Amino acid sequence: MKLRQWIWFLLGLLALLIRGLSSNFPVQTDQIYSRGLFPFIRITFDYTLGKLPFPSIFLFIGLILLLFFLFFRGFYRKKGLRQRLSFSIRSILNFAGGLVFFFMILWGFNYQRTPVSQQLGLSAKPLELHEMKAEIEENYRELLLLRRQLKSDTLPILPELAYQELEAEVRNILEDHLSILGLSFVGEPRTKQFPPPGLMRRLGILGIYFPFVGESYIDPTLHPLEKPFTIAHEMAHSFGVTDEGEANFVAWVVGSQSKNPLLGYSAALRLFLYQVRDYYRMAPEEYMSWIQDLDRGVLNDIRSIQERAAQYPPFSLEISRKTNDLFLKSQGVKSGVMSYQELPMLVKAWKEKGFDR
Repeated sequence: MKLRQWIWFLLGLLALLIRGLSSNFPVQTDQIYSRGLFPFIRITFDYTLGKLPFPSIFLFIGLILLLFFLFFRGFYRKKGLRQRLSFSIRSILNFAGGLVFFFMILWGFNYQRTPVSQQLGLSAKPLELHEMKAEIEENYRELLLLRRQLKSDTLPILPELAYQELEAEVRNILEDHLSILGLSFVGEPRTKQFPPPGLMRRLGILGIYFPFVGESYIDPTLHPLEKPFTIAHEMAHSFGVTDEGEANFVAWVVGSQSKNPLLGYSAALRLFLYQVRDYYRMAPEEYMSWIQDLDRGVLNDIRSIQERAAQYPPFSLEISRKTNDLFLKSQGVKSGVMSYQELPMLVKAWKEKGFDR
């Protein structure tokens, strides 16, 4: 057996071996990969593929199609069942190994770094009911203040801002505030809109970071009040934040620190939705009574977001959720998709540490 015929399969195994070792050395992984090699990868992507006016994932799809063409051409050139079976097994294993290798090298080793919350000394502890109510009231007051800066009536807020301007605004705020989270801003990461509109929603996805081209994508049909937070969330992944709860937290921090009321409102509203979901789960009857007095403007904004989402129901939300959950757990995120729900806990821990002052 010639080793070079199995090179990508072997590199994939090597990457998995290094991943297993690096999980025991998060500090060293942070220093060597996340703060050493990864910034160069970030810059390389941003000033090459990031400059393209279309989603670079289409180039990746083209490459995959080319590889399939080469596979079938090679398959039909082989003589006999044995040669074709051997060729197929080797090709599939090399393909899988190559995917694993490039995933880990281009982004995946960030899963083994020291988490942002741990670097900041934050402990995401479940909130008691009285703590949750206090957090909701504080955030609610902030919501009302920010909303008054955006709109004087109770009609839904539908800000008109060109997407590229919004993306640049979020990126600039990340550049200004990422350091307070112990992260370094390098490059010029892109979060592009993925066509056709509504496809990602149908797949149960609002946004995604695709490490093979170093870009993140959001669905163009997202409500204008959802886009700022979602862009910030996906850009957090661009800087090596792998945990979904921590990406939410980064997006909330930069939004809350922003002087732009739209970004601040988007972040506060997303936190509010997570908080009231927990409130309903903990005390449903009390929640139903409390929500009756909710500001009409805020309520109309939430309904507007819900109505937009209802126009693009997912094909199978359960399949999407379970697939994402399995992937996150396979990468060491023990809570899986439940990590999304950690935002209220991380925000409270952040405030207790005095970082918000």
